[in-house]
Amino acid sequence: MIEAISTETTKFRHATVGRTGTALLGIGIALLAAVMPLAAQSGDPRMLDKLGEAGERSWDGLLSGAAQITGAGGLLGFGVVLGWMFGREFVDGTITGLFGLPVSRAQIAAAKLIVYLAWAVLVSALIVGALIVGGLALGLGLPPTDTAGGLARQFALGVMTALVALPVAWVATVGRSVLIGVVGAIGLVIAAQVATIGGAGGWFTVAAPALWALSEGDDVSGLQLALLAPLLILVVGVTLHAWRTLQLNR
Repeated sequence: MIEAISTETTKFRHATVGRTGTALLGIGIALLAAVMPLAAQSGDPRMLDKLGEAGERSWDGLLSGAAQITGAGGLLGFGVVLGWMFGREFVDGTITGLFGLPVSRAQIAAAKLIVYLAWAVLVSALIVGALIVGGLALGLGLPPTDTAGGLARQFALGVMTALVALPVAWVATVGRSVLIGVVGAIGLVIAAQVATIGGAGGWFTVAAPALWALSEGDDVSGLQLALLAPLLILVVGVTLHAWRTLQLNR
């Protein structure tokens, strides 16, 4: 298992998708959040209405913008990377070689998940660090003590967003394609938006983390967030099963 994790880590570290995903998520989210207050300086009432709190030149505004972007763009970004990790073996034709390895295919899939989750934690920490740098660049000064909770929520949001993207691993495996995995990620984003607009976001696990962060925990209960656990168990289980029973003749 350790060898499988090492191999998947090497694959990911040297892949363009891994480096690009790290930059776009780790730095891009903070950069977009920092641009929002600058866009609000135009004074356009329609722009100000769209930006809301995210247009404020303050730590609260910066964190609000980051949470909004992470909830949608972050979900898509994590999903695309996950779709590549599980779909590339089929696209590149390397899946046949995995059948001859002494490591089981289920262990290979588990190694992919472990590498993905470790990367997601690092990216979530990078987002927080980039937000602090962005706040300093905007002239907001060092984050006050009461902002620590907001930064912690942003880190937790990043990790939970990566977790709710996990169904993409199963979709890319069953579909045997990176592209189908990407379509699955887009589907998750659309479903989350529809659930939120319909007022059921708190009970829809994919949308709950973003609503929790944006409302500072007021609009999503602990029970609703806890529903993430059974989803993860189910998705990991079906993904490992799909790799364990994988056949080359279809």
